[in-house]
Parts: sequence; C-alpha cells; structure tokens
Amino acid sequence: MQYISMLFTIIGSLGLFLYGMKVMSDGIQQSAGERLQRALAFMTGTRVTGVLTGFAVTAVIQSSSATTVMVVSFVNAGLLTLKQAIGVIMGANVGTTVTAWIVSLVGFSFNISAFALPAVGAGFIMTMLKWKRKDLGTVLLGFGLLFMGLDFLTKSMPKFSVEQLEIIASVANYGFLSLLLAVGVGMSITLLIHSSSAATAIIITMGFQGLISYDVAAGMILGANIGTTIDAALAAIGTKTAAKRAALVHVLFNVLGTVWALVFFHPLLALVDLVTPGVPAGAALTVHLAMLHTIFNLINALVFLPFVDPFALFVSLIIKEKNEPKELGHYKLEYKSGSIQDTPELNILRAEKEIRNMAALSASMYAKIRDALRTFHIDVQEANKEQVVDTLVKDLAERERYADEMREELTHFLIECTRQQLSHYSEKKVSVLLGITASLEELTDDCYGASLLLERSVKKDLVFKRKETEALTEYSGMVEQFLNLVEAQWGDPDDEEKRRESEELESQINKMQSKLRKLGRKRIEAGENVKTELLFIDLARRIEKVGDYCYSISSALSMMNK
Repeated sequence: MQYISMLFTIIGSLGLFLYGMKVMSDGIQQSAGERLQRALAFMTGTRVTGVLTGFAVTAVIQSSSATTVMVVSFVNAGLLTLKQAIGVIMGANVGTTVTAWIVSLVGFSFNISAFALPAVGAGFIMTMLKWKRKDLGTVLLGFGLLFMGLDFLTKSMPKFSVEQLEIIASVANYGFLSLLLAVGVGMSITLLIHSSSAATAIIITMGFQGLISYDVAAGMILGANIGTTIDAALAAIGTKTAAKRAALVHVLFNVLGTVWALVFFHPLLALVDLVTPGVPAGAALTVHLAMLHTIFNLINALVFLPFVDPFALFVSLIIKEKNEPKELGHYKLEYKSGSIQDTPELNILRAEKEIRNMAALSASMYAKIRDALRTFHIDVQEANKEQVVDTLVKDLAERERYADEMREELTHFLIECTRQQLSHYSEKKVSVLLGITASLEELTDDCYGASLLLERSVKKDLVFKRKETEALTEYSGMVEQFLNLVEAQWGDPDDEEKRRESEELESQINKMQSKLRKLGRKRIEAGENVKTELLFIDLARRIEKVGDYCYSISSALSMMNK
C-alpha cells in the first residue's frame, strides 16, 4: 500500500508540474502573442534564421514537441519548404534545453515551497483583477504551480537504503549495455508523458536525489531526445509527402545525434565537466545535466546545419514523392484541443496561414472567370465556347465545394481556439479571421455563380455584343487588380498606401458597375434581347460583389493589428 501511495504521489506531482508548465506557457503566449506570431515569419528566411526562430519559439512555449508538430502542419499546408523546416526543427531542439536550466538553477538551489505557493496566490489574484495585463498573472500562477509540482516530485521520490543503492549502482556497471539501457528508459519516459521537458525534469530530480549516477542520467537525457520525436511522427500520419519528410527529419536528426553522442560519450561528459564548475553530485549534478542537454543539442545543430541540403535530399530519397491526386479531395484540418502541446497563439497563426490558402483558392477561381471572359471576347466557334464553359463550371463547382469545407473546418478551428486562454489582441484577431473566412467563402459562391451565368449565355445562345464583352473584360480586370492588392496586403496589413488604394478601387468598381447597368438598360430600351441584357447585368453584379468582398477583406486586414 505504501508503494501504491508513493506511485500516485509521483504521478500527481508530475501532473502538477505539467499543468504548471502549460499555464505558464499560455500566459507567456498571451503576453507576447503578437510578437511571437511575427517572429514565426522568420521561418521562411535563411537556415540560420530558421534555427533562431525554432529556438525562440520553443524557449517561449516550453515544448519542442509543440513547435515540431506545428512545423509538420505548416509543411503539409505548403507554407514551409522541407529545407526551411529542418532549420526550425534544429532550433527547437536547442530551445527545449531552457526548461532544464530553469529546473536546475532554481528548482534545487532555493527553498521552492517558500515562494511557489505565494506565487500561485499572487498570480491567481492578478488574473482575477480587471486590468489589461492578466497574462502576467497567468505566467506567475503557472510558474508557482510548476515549482510546486517539482517540490512535491523531489519529496515523493523513494528513499533507498545503502544495500538498495548498491543494487541500483551495480546495474550501472555493465558499461555500454548500461548506457543503452539508460537511453531506452529515458526514451520510454518521454514517450509515455509526451514531453521531453518534463522527462528531463524527472531525470534531473532523480540525479539530485542520488537515485541514478551521472552517466545513467546523461544516457536517459539522450534517450529523451529520441522520445520527443513521437509527436511529430504522429502529426505526420495521413499527411502529404512533404510533411512526412519533415517528421522523418526530426526523428533522424535526434537519433543520429544520439548515436554520435554515445560514440563520443565520455569525451562529451569531459567537455561538460570542463565548462561546468563543481563535482557532478547533488545540486551541482543538476547543472552538469542541464549543460549536457544544451551542449549536446547545440553541437548537434552546428554539425548538421551545413548539411541541410544533403539531409533534405537524403530524406527525399527515403520517402519517395507520391503522385498526389489532381482532385482537391476533402479538406480536413486536424486539431486536438487541451493537450499539453496545445499552443493557442500559434494555432491562430496556423489558422491565418490556412486562410491565406483559402484566399489563393478564391483568387484562382476568379482567374478562371477572367480567362473565360477573354475567350468570349475573341471570336471563336460556339463548340469551343461550350467546351470552355463546361470545363469552367465543373472545375469551379469542385473548388467551391472545397471552399465550403474550408470555411466549416476553419470556423470550427477558430472557435476551438477561443476556448483557450487568449490575449486581447488574439481574441480580436480571431474575430477578424472569422469574418475574412466568411467573405472568402461567399466570394467563391459568386465566382461559381458567374460561371453558371456564362454557361447559361452559351446554352441559351444569349450572345453578348463585342462592346459588352470588352466592357466586362475591362471591369473584371479592375476586380482582379483588387484581388492582387488584397494578396499583397496580407504581408503588410498596416500599409497606409494600400488602404488608400483599396478605397479608390472600391469606388472605381462601384462607378463602373453602375455604368454597365445603365448600358444594359439602354440596350433593352433600344430593343435588344431582354434576356441577354438582364444576364449581362447579373454577371456585372456578380463581379461587382467580388470587389465588395475584396474591400471587406482589405478593411478587416487593416483593423487586425489596431
């Protein structure tokens, strides 16, 4: 019964530690959410900026698993290339060492319980006050819970007799076999709790209590680096080839790093001892283990950084490119809320990038309408026109159906994000993104509607005059220019010049639409075919509505950062 009680105490202590880590991470994200999201833009830069970005993001959210899972999803969406992802994954491994330093420098050098409980109390009060910086209270609350969990974990570790310690020590005397066993145990712990940061904290605590030797603790930390790859591997299930390659990069990077570390194990420990003061025992051992964790991941990143291109090629040879179906298929955005790797602020960035994909889909639909209008502008045989509209309607019907699925999934995704703790900036951003998603989906509806009008004009032999087709072609060009402006505005929503240009284009499109409506009415009064002219007016109205949606999206983008 005593051992069962001890087991549940350890599990409860670990749960409190993990929960504290999550609360603190959420608070930091809320406090630095906007800057954190902007930092991720560096992912698309050089491999060095990719490493720095991976390091910074992981150091903030305290989870390399969350960063790598996010990277895999970005690669799957085509938002990051494999080479860019490699740099971020390398940086994430270095960033995860921050937790080990927090635990080793604070967790065992001070009386944790003396300030952990007051931190929880102060943090809770700060979160209850009506002020703008509640996020700082969340950070303090999470910080206190984390170290309360660590304090309980330290006290709940079993006390062994001299004879029992001798038995444990004898297991560590089998040389390289003992080291491999330690790696396996460290990997298993991380696979079980899905957090290398928490696993490292457990290992450091065991080392501090004298339950395991320096060598065994070092081997377990190396094993934890392999175990942490499980989340990226799971995230890659059912994804595209590029995402599977990114997940494999994470696995190979950590496994190969552990292999060379095992080969040069004792020289590696000697290097750690050289740069770390004190004999590796007691509180000093915790610092040595944190330094080992940092040096290993840092050397691993520096060794592989010059070989990003060969590494990407090697992974591409292992996972062959599959012939992806040309059909759009069904859109599915996987999302698991409430997990320890859940990062609300980064999820919003993920949603934003998916919405940019939706914007690109909408633009491609309108481009096909433009191409069809150009075809109608040229004197071609009716058979060719029928072929053009048949292909157009079929293609846009498929894309419009896909856009409907995107809106449904993204709306659900964003609403799930709002159920997490978000900063005021992020809450406002989610509201704006929901509106943009709705506008984009309605834009695709009108593009599809325009294709049906063009089909009707051909099937019913309602032929537009050359003057009308020229006017429509010019008019549709203005709207296409608006779409291009909105696409450019995604990259810089604060650009004042783009906002003025947006207002000017909206005004020009409205004036042109009014002119086209008058042109259609005059032709009706002049005795032209009523059905043809009404269809012409309807088509102009559809195109004008696309311009309205562009203006709505442009205005929303302008408001997003205010």
